[in-house]
Amino acid sequence: MSNNNNNTQQPYQPQFSARQLRTDRNMILTMLLTIFTCGIYGLLFYNSVADDINLLASRRDGKKTMNYILLFFVVGPLTGEIGTIVWFHRISQRIGDEARARGYNSTFGSSTFWICNVLGALILVGPFIYMHKLCKAMNMICDDYNKRGC
Repeated sequence: MSNNNNNTQQPYQPQFSARQLRTDRNMILTMLLTIFTCGIYGLLFYNSVADDINLLASRRDGKKTMNYILLFFVVGPLTGEIGTIVWFHRISQRIGDEARARGYNSTFGSSTFWICNVLGALILVGPFIYMHKLCKAMNMICDDYNKRGC
């Protein structure tokens, strides 16, 4: 006789991912490591942001963000850096959209890129504010992914 009862409901168990995403992105550390490594850490930082947002958002929005290293060395120079501006506009919007899709009241988006990183560069602190907000938004959605697994 079997104890296997097909009518028994199994409690919901979240699907945890095979890998944990970084939740410790920090603007000050990123800036210092970028300076110390002559820019190499900055390339790896933005590349990891692109990889993570592709993992987090692609199932929901059906988009894929270009590899940052390819953008930096090929697409950016070929387009007179217009490709880089478009890349930052799009990834900022995807990060903000993903945060809102996960239930966070986030104001991060493409407008954050334009206001902080572009216009804010005129007062020199804008890019630092943008980087801080980017790190905060990515940490938030990566932490949610690590906890809920989707």
